[in-house]
Amino acid sequence: MRPQGTPQQLEKRRLLAVRLLKKGKKPSVVARWLGASKSSVSRWRKTYRDKGKNGLRPKPIPGRPPRLSEAQKARLVGWLLQSPLAYGYNTDIWTLKRVARLIEDRLHVRYHPNHVWRLLTGMDWSRQKPEKRARERDEKAIAHWKRYVWPQVKEGPQV
Repeated sequence: MRPQGTPQQLEKRRLLAVRLLKKGKKPSVVARWLGASKSSVSRWRKTYRDKGKNGLRPKPIPGRPPRLSEAQKARLVGWLLQSPLAYGYNTDIWTLKRVARLIEDRLHVRYHPNHVWRLLTGMDWSRQKPEKRARERDEKAIAHWKRYVWPQVKEGPQV
């Protein structure tokens, strides 16, 4: 399992391990102090011996690069924080199809609506289920009932 931290933080950790080893610390002590395994510390030492500092640099992340940059994702968040009504939709709900269309129209990157969900969860967004309310709902009547009628109902019949 990959340890926590950015690639740069992990590189600093490996370089610190090498510095400590050069000062005469034992691999087991360095490993305990850094929260790494002894085998990792030994591997870092061997890599440093064979390839130098460049051998301890972070390696590129494998796999396909993301289709949206961090700046584009930040712009998308800004757009999603606005109501869909501002974009001409007749309801105030962002659907996956709508988000996919927004990305394609504004960022010129095509996503299948089913894959938009992966993108959004990767950005720490979660599914929000709209609260269902009747269109005929009368907020003033509800507030009046809660304030004047409910307290009497709650007390129960007076005997």
